[in-house]
Amino acid sequence: MSLPAELSDRTLARLTDALSLTVTADTPLTSPMAPQPVGRLRVLRSEPADRVDKVVTVSLVVPTIGLDSHMIFAFTPADSAVPHFTLDSVRSSEYHAMHLDLIPRVELATHLDYLDTTHLPLTPLLEAAWEIDGVSPAAVGPRQRAMMSPWMVVARATEDAFTRLGATVDAYLDHWLALADKGVTAEGDLAARDRVNRANLFSPEVDPVWHQVTRLLGADQAERVRGELLS
Repeated sequence: MSLPAELSDRTLARLTDALSLTVTADTPLTSPMAPQPVGRLRVLRSEPADRVDKVVTVSLVVPTIGLDSHMIFAFTPADSAVPHFTLDSVRSSEYHAMHLDLIPRVELATHLDYLDTTHLPLTPLLEAAWEIDGVSPAAVGPRQRAMMSPWMVVARATEDAFTRLGATVDAYLDHWLALADKGVTAEGDLAARDRVNRANLFSPEVDPVWHQVTRLLGADQAERVRGELLS
């Protein structure tokens, strides 16, 4: 098993145990590039859904093009101020990569108390991650960054550096689980803002990776994946 797959599986196992998740959908993803399925789309939910609305995982593995990608999104309920948790762990033919973040549910610049609760404690973790030898910034533009948080770890890494980043993922998840247990308060129409932010975050016009996913899976399957992340 690859390092990104191991990290994704370990993180999902922790989420499953902490939130009592059960799989409600497990769909193979196919491609004309391979005779066998090239990935899986899974949806996990908990009962009651007070801490998390659903967890969506998307795995895509195509050795012939050097693709090994594993994404997790833990979405909090529509009326919750707790950030969404996301981890994307990737191995390509040239490098490993990671995208780790707690996606804010309000505008951080105008909700300082919220920022201090949800994201400020991540600062030493973020700083330590960038100090790991072999970690370098990934090529993500400011438009796409605007949908995330300033505490996002979006990086390329050597194999050794990627392994060491596993501790950062664990610490971010520890903090997120604590927030999910305690709850977070914030004013505003959280559900309406979340709909708009997610529409932008998963827009092919904002994130060009969707064009690659469409070429790999076809329009119907790509839209099914995107629709699960939007809803």
